[in-house]
Amino acid sequence: MSGNTEVVVVGGGYAGVMAANRLTQRDDVTVTLINPRPTFVARLRLHQLVGGSHGAVVDYREVLAEGVRLVVDTVTRIDAAGRSVTLAEGGTVGYDYLIYAVGSGSTDRRVPGAAEFAYPIATLEAARRLRSVLDAAPATAALTVVGGGPTGIETAAELAEQGRRVTLVCGGVLGPYLHPRARRTASRRLARLGVTVLDGPDAEVTAVTRDAVRLGDGRELPSEVTIWTAGFGVPDLAARSGLRTDAAGRLLTDETLTSVDDERIVAAGDSAAPSDLPFRMSAYAAGCLGAHAADTVLARIAGEHPAPVDLSFPAMCISLGRRAAIFQLAHKDDTAMRLYIGGRAGAKLKELSCEYSVKHLVDEARKPGSHTWPKGDKRRQLLRARRGQAPAAAGRIA
Repeated sequence: MSGNTEVVVVGGGYAGVMAANRLTQRDDVTVTLINPRPTFVARLRLHQLVGGSHGAVVDYREVLAEGVRLVVDTVTRIDAAGRSVTLAEGGTVGYDYLIYAVGSGSTDRRVPGAAEFAYPIATLEAARRLRSVLDAAPATAALTVVGGGPTGIETAAELAEQGRRVTLVCGGVLGPYLHPRARRTASRRLARLGVTVLDGPDAEVTAVTRDAVRLGDGRELPSEVTIWTAGFGVPDLAARSGLRTDAAGRLLTDETLTSVDDERIVAAGDSAAPSDLPFRMSAYAAGCLGAHAADTVLARIAGEHPAPVDLSFPAMCISLGRRAAIFQLAHKDDTAMRLYIGGRAGAKLKELSCEYSVKHLVDEARKPGSHTWPKGDKRRQLLRARRGQAPAAAGRIA
């Protein structure tokens, strides 16, 4: 491709910022990042925002490369045929390539009353609203956190450490990713903080009212503030734009992260479903996938064939208040090892992981192309197995 190449990145989270910064390796590439808010949100710290120990925002001037143009607006539609995006505030922005990095959030659409009476925490605006609600609630108010994953555990621990009365409703297993040994450690720590943990098949929320949470076994828990961290949802921009998605709304791509509908559109982060086999939601994966999406675009600009994505997960970190955490080490196939680090040492590692999730973006802005990540072969095994089991679906796999 000759001349200047315009690349638009939709979404300014971990994936979008990493992709935008990495694209500045070439002087003949103009990068525009479109994001609905003027500051970068450190999603790993939203539970701290709710608890009052961190603001969870960083100025984009600190994490974006100088050559990246920031447009504060919301993309309402992608016109793949016309290679442009429509903005909520009016007007369009054209592109030669587009990186789709719109992120994810929690979802409550299946539970009656959850949308009306439960408070999500997955966005900056939602977390700030919840913080205001908690500030206005009595110190003795009964709080219910729904969801036994990392965000639910972290939010419950953060609030209980402040002396709040918290019930954590898991809807299944507490910390399903954790090794049983680490799960027992997390359970003991939550108990010491005074958190009531309800897990198992009966601990599934079936309805939420203004002042209570109803469970599958018929129990009704008094709840003056219900906090919703369960489920997974992504913006419906891809589907509204006529692009194929998976059942959850993630953009369907091949293994280079290129849309199955248009080679000019590349996805990254939680909103990508490569080969209909998405990676685990995490800031770590988002950054790595953002870098790979940029590499795919840069390869195409150079007239080269993009490489398939290759990523392994070395660990998962879950904070248990400010003074303890679980740093769960993992095998390359993203299954938990017996080995983990807890207590204060775990808390230090958790803090380092939060700091480095932003530092990696800063480093990439200063030296584009420098970000690296551990590789693994489990994904290739899964794809080979899928090819053998479902030849028709395998046609989408690069």
